[in-house]
Amino acid sequence: MNTLATWPGRGLYAVTDGPRTDLLEAVAQALAGGARLLQYRDESGDAPRRHAEATALLQLCRTHGVPLIIDGDVDLARAIGAHGVHLSGIEDDIGAVRAELGEHAIIGVSCRGSLPCARVAARAGASYISFGTFFLSPTKPLAPRVSIDLLRQSAALGVPRVAIGGITPDNGGSLVEAGAEYLAAISAVFRATDVRAAAQRFTDMYSSD
Repeated sequence: MNTLATWPGRGLYAVTDGPRTDLLEAVAQALAGGARLLQYRDESGDAPRRHAEATALLQLCRTHGVPLIIDGDVDLARAIGAHGVHLSGIEDDIGAVRAELGEHAIIGVSCRGSLPCARVAARAGASYISFGTFFLSPTKPLAPRVSIDLLRQSAALGVPRVAIGGITPDNGGSLVEAGAEYLAAISAVFRATDVRAAAQRFTDMYSSD
């Protein structure tokens, strides 16, 4: 398991939208635009391709000093030596995952709109919590919407908070002001005509860091 000397500064958490033929180039552009974290998200069942892509992305992330997080696949994260994994909720045993991936692994947990879930996850050793969706999401259009007040209410959790769900550079400012350490984006980055410019717009929202 790869480790980092310091936790990355606040900013864009880019989430891939694969499968796509230009994945590596698109991710390279997002990293060049200042993405602080990268999540490899591919829900297809093509295990050999996913392993190859994740391995290539890890090498790319290393050159930028950016952690690679694998969405939901602990086995893949362990196999390639990724920096961590993103879990779908507290029904996953965070302690067991950490024992499997190592004490320095980044373990993120989706808590959607639940502050109690976030408290449980933080106590169990989650590295970060994600909340959302905050706006209408092209990726998950039927997902329930979450109030921005959740970010203010969760300020004392003691772990970074990731806001996700329909976030763009045009609507994300309110989430940054409410305390989101990271803005996660899929469509707003990887479906943009200019991926690097889109990522840079998110990065500029945290320009004071």
